[in-house]
Amino acid sequence: MATYSQDPGAPDAGYLRFWQERHLCTLTTLRPDGSPHVVPVGVTYDPDARLARVITNKASAKVGHVTAAGPEGAPVAVCQVDGRRWATLEGRAHVSADPGRVAEAERRYAERYGRVPAPNPSRVVIEIALSRALGRG
Repeated sequence: MATYSQDPGAPDAGYLRFWQERHLCTLTTLRPDGSPHVVPVGVTYDPDARLARVITNKASAKVGHVTAAGPEGAPVAVCQVDGRRWATLEGRAHVSADPGRVAEAERRYAERYGRVPAPNPSRVVIEIALSRALGRG
């Protein structure tokens, strides 16, 4: 099994397939003291837009960490693992409450995870502008 790095906007077929399978993922954000905050999340990967998306509640700690980073966005990583296969996407995150962006994130979540998320009026989307794709498969 080879470890590789690739352009997140042009993944190879195997990498993209892995991100289309149903897997629980983790999101790593940084607390104000610089320590990592790692939580389980559902993630969708959109290489055409060079985005990964995480739907969440606007009051969550992860949203607070991303928002605290300011307009330049927060450096984050999302990762999934299945046995010896793993994939990580890295980039800068921003939070959006825009209804169209949240709806698109919900649609993609339902497509990947096979269920429509329960209604949540406090839902926002963390959008990660991707800069790196790493993995082993």
